[in-house]
Amino acid sequence: MKSIPNFISFSRIIFSLTLIFLKPLSTAFYAVYVICGLSDIIDGYIARKTGRASNFGARLDSMADMIMDCILIFILYPIVSPSVEIIIWIILIAVVRLVSMSVAFKKYKTFASIHTYGNKITGVALFMFPMLIPYANTNVLIYIICVMASISAIEELIIQLTSSELKVNRKSIFIK
Repeated sequence: MKSIPNFISFSRIIFSLTLIFLKPLSTAFYAVYVICGLSDIIDGYIARKTGRASNFGARLDSMADMIMDCILIFILYPIVSPSVEIIIWIILIAVVRLVSMSVAFKKYKTFASIHTYGNKITGVALFMFPMLIPYANTNVLIYIICVMASISAIEELIIQLTSSELKVNRKSIFIK
């Protein structure tokens, strides 16, 4: 790892894995969770500011995000206890995202996720979710996040289908 941003992204994977061993929604859980969130912000910022942004770094960042999301689903599922319709909705969102990544692989010979505004907003909402569990109706929060995630996943799929070249930092379907 020649670059600090890639090291930070990789460290998010390690920190995410440590969440499995912590009591959910405990002080230690939230401390490690916030470190994961801050690393997600800092890695991209440093990469762009130092000219170290790369396709590998973008893929590593996306992989770290997916690993963290999967771990959080595993940890929070028993606490949240989502309905069957929510589970199906989440699976459909995942399928759209996998199709999008498969389209990118077929077109560009690499798995890629695009860093759109929609994906970033969804990421912030997902990040805030565990912190809001003690204070808000989790079903309402889940519906809001699923709507946001659906829109951003569909946007990314449309971008992958219609683009002639891979631009992992494309901000929106409306901005080339």
